[in-house]
Amino acid sequence: MLTRKQHELICFIEDRLADTGVSPSFEEMKDALELKSKSGVHRLISALEERGYLRRLPNRARALEVLKAPERGAEAKKAAPPSIKRAMPEPANDVVEIPLHGRIAAGVPIEAFEGSTMLPVPAALLGSGEHFALEVAGDSMVEAGIFDGDYALIRRQEVARDGEIVVALIEDSEATLKYFRHEGAMIRLDPANRAYDPQRYAPAQVRVQGKLAGLLRRYS
Repeated sequence: MLTRKQHELICFIEDRLADTGVSPSFEEMKDALELKSKSGVHRLISALEERGYLRRLPNRARALEVLKAPERGAEAKKAAPPSIKRAMPEPANDVVEIPLHGRIAAGVPIEAFEGSTMLPVPAALLGSGEHFALEVAGDSMVEAGIFDGDYALIRRQEVARDGEIVVALIEDSEATLKYFRHEGAMIRLDPANRAYDPQRYAPAQVRVQGKLAGLLRRYS
């Protein structure tokens, strides 16, 4: 049985495909279901895929295929009511896909956002807001437990407080993962490795792209 939000989403997608032949965007789905972020849309789509209602078509943006039509009318009322749904937390093993933008230097800055694919991430690792992932390259954050080859899960935001680990875009071309701090009129980006020196920039040279929200690590 589908939850009410799952049912609303599959109906919305089916209706849009019937009207235009094109899948709705994640932003349109978020607005239609009155969700706070697109992460919620990812969770619902993954759940509908698991239940055999939807299929994502590979190598095509915004390409969804309805495999099983939802029940309409009286049958739709059998979806879990809001009072029950609120009492049931999302399953801990839910997986969402977030953009993987490439490699980011944890040592000296390297060119950021080399490409974009999707990375499956346990939903429990993400909070509210929009997220993306970057693969860590380098060892300057090892004392913060961030190692070469880790995936940094980043909550997209443009401001940061002193002491937070952020993705900082330097002169709109290079990015690095560092502790963010103010130092007088300058911005200081601190490594977590005593072998590296802090980096100092004028505020106009640095734009915060997001704050570290979590890490994924592969073991081979």
